[in-house]
Amino acid sequence: MVQHDGPGDAHGKQPPEACVTGDGQSHAAAFRRAESLLEQRRPQEALAELAPVLAAEPDKPSVQLVAGLAYFRSAQLHKAEQAFARLVEHDPSDDYARFALGKTMQRLGKLAEALGHLKLASAMNPLPHYQETLGEVSARLAVLRD
Repeated sequence: MVQHDGPGDAHGKQPPEACVTGDGQSHAAAFRRAESLLEQRRPQEALAELAPVLAAEPDKPSVQLVAGLAYFRSAQLHKAEQAFARLVEHDPSDDYARFALGKTMQRLGKLAEALGHLKLASAMNPLPHYQETLGEVSARLAVLRD
């Protein structure tokens, strides 16, 4: 699994079904390779590996999560935001999806929007890194208001 250090964990989501891609590779195998590439901090390569899976199973939460993490780590923040927003739509009670969306919005400078997601994530699961990020965004907003 991908390490859970901010947006970076496949969070127990199920991998894609073992469908076969056009070149004979299974989606599950491509998905696992993409996860491995993320662990190695190679997000661009992970996205390339994940592309056929994402095309075949765009609504699968595990695929959206790995894609979102790869987009986030490769600074494709608008695409990361879209992937994490889809996860939140799919399961509004997923604290990690909310945290990842809030963290992405923070990096995009959408601090007010990030704050809402980070508050919910922290309320659902008061992990230290959730609360630290919430504090960072709250402090930044307070400075901007002054």
